[in-house]
Amino acid sequence: MSIFALAIPAEIALFDASALLAAAANVLRPVLGLGAVATLMVYFKPLWMGLLRAALMLIKPRKSLDQRIARSKFMGQQLMRRMANDHAVSQPNLAAELRLLAGRD
Repeated sequence: MSIFALAIPAEIALFDASALLAAAANVLRPVLGLGAVATLMVYFKPLWMGLLRAALMLIKPRKSLDQRIARSKFMGQQLMRRMANDHAVSQPNLAAELRLLAGRD
């Protein structure tokens, strides 16, 4: 028995193993890439959130304090009018008072 009798099957087995490793590497490469991207996203989350908030401020800026107070008063007046309309049939005096309160500044 010569050394070549042992070398040829070993060479075939090594070739199959290298092809198997190459296939495994081709499968794992995108998974490792996605894992790296996910890790960077988690690591730099404060940066991403800051950029997102800045972009949101460009699209829809925050209203001033006076605008927010006026909006709150308007919503309160709408609520009072809605309550007055609900009680208009059963309790007309209460509905009138609610409308009076809603009409005040």
